[in-house]
Amino acid sequence: MLDRSIFSPDPVTPAWFAETMYRLGPFLADNSNSPPIAIAVSGGGDSLCLAWLARTWRVNILAFVVNHGIRPESTQEASWTIERLRKMNIPSRLLTLTNLSRGPGLAARARHARYAILTDACRETGCVDLLLGHQADDQAETAYMRVISRSGSNGLAAMSSISIMSGIRLIRPLLNVSRQALRNTLKNAGLTWIDDPSNKNRHAQRVRIRYTLRKLGLRNYYWQLAMDAGDLRTRSTTTTATTLAQKISLLPFGWVRLGEELPEPHLLTSLLRSISGSAYPPSPNAVARLYTSQHESTLCGVRLLRWQKNWYLIREQAAIAHPTPARAGVIWDNRFKLFLHSLSVNVQGLSIAACGFGLPRHVRKGWPAIFCATLPALWYNNQRVAVPHLNIADPEWKNFSFLFHPPVPVTGESLYVCSQATK
Repeated sequence: MLDRSIFSPDPVTPAWFAETMYRLGPFLADNSNSPPIAIAVSGGGDSLCLAWLARTWRVNILAFVVNHGIRPESTQEASWTIERLRKMNIPSRLLTLTNLSRGPGLAARARHARYAILTDACRETGCVDLLLGHQADDQAETAYMRVISRSGSNGLAAMSSISIMSGIRLIRPLLNVSRQALRNTLKNAGLTWIDDPSNKNRHAQRVRIRYTLRKLGLRNYYWQLAMDAGDLRTRSTTTTATTLAQKISLLPFGWVRLGEELPEPHLLTSLLRSISGSAYPPSPNAVARLYTSQHESTLCGVRLLRWQKNWYLIREQAAIAHPTPARAGVIWDNRFKLFLHSLSVNVQGLSIAACGFGLPRHVRKGWPAIFCATLPALWYNNQRVAVPHLNIADPEWKNFSFLFHPPVPVTGESLYVCSQATK
């Protein structure tokens, strides 16, 4: 591998980037017959440098520029970024968020919305890989924030070079590169970028931490802390996958058969997150209490119960999402994706909601009513017309199916755990 110091200010070379991408592959062929590699570009120094490096690496790329609309300058900045990408010979697509409003939790809500619109855009264009511009300073700052918030070792792992979200592979190739190195790379290329004024606002926790780490010379220490914890997390993920394959059944109905004994808390945490449809894991203390009690209970929108000697996790009825208008590709309850198998199907007036109670036992194929009540069903004029998981459907509603599609795989890591905006 081409060596470079983590926090060196030296510009990044195309050769170093190409070797890094090779290690993060494999990737689809670089031709027009394959979907492009997607890049999230805000116009800031990190993501714009990533786009420039990606262009030196391959031809078939596509940039997504998100106009979040939070600041008055957002629309103008998005337009500037698209024009800059055009001059770099990088095709781009503008994605506009329209449902963000100022108020509590704006940063977190904006992150959720950005990731959602980016992964939706990837699916629509066939992209399976999305490059993100998080870099070494981001990693060190996130690790420091975890330390002062007393996160466990898994939390210290901060961001992974590769993670999965909604079936899209998120790749962060610049975690070994400093913020200054990326800006120096752009300067050498004769390119300018947008400086978000919030990055200099010392009222923000992350900005204060940024200056603290530089002043005390602790960036490398906390970066290494995050990477070491990441290695530990990778080994834990491998163990989790092995346990899943040997002892636990993740059912397509959105239920989990745990077996006669509850799995260890770390695995139980991942399973609870997936069945709840949440991007966040539940509180470690709450999971520990659940594991220790060995009693039926509910936690973070999931019910733990016993049936026929086995423990199961199912969705809590009261936590299930409200009815959602049916359309191809819509995600219901943040867990199930709807597929239409005929273009001629009319979905006007059709909605997705929980199946509810009232199905005869033979229709439920022996499953308890409380389980089947959580399944996604299609409703028309307040009448249940299809439950695809049970092969129940009126004749005109047979061309539908649902895929269990939680935002974070059981063996994956939450993509929202760090307080870091998409680049």
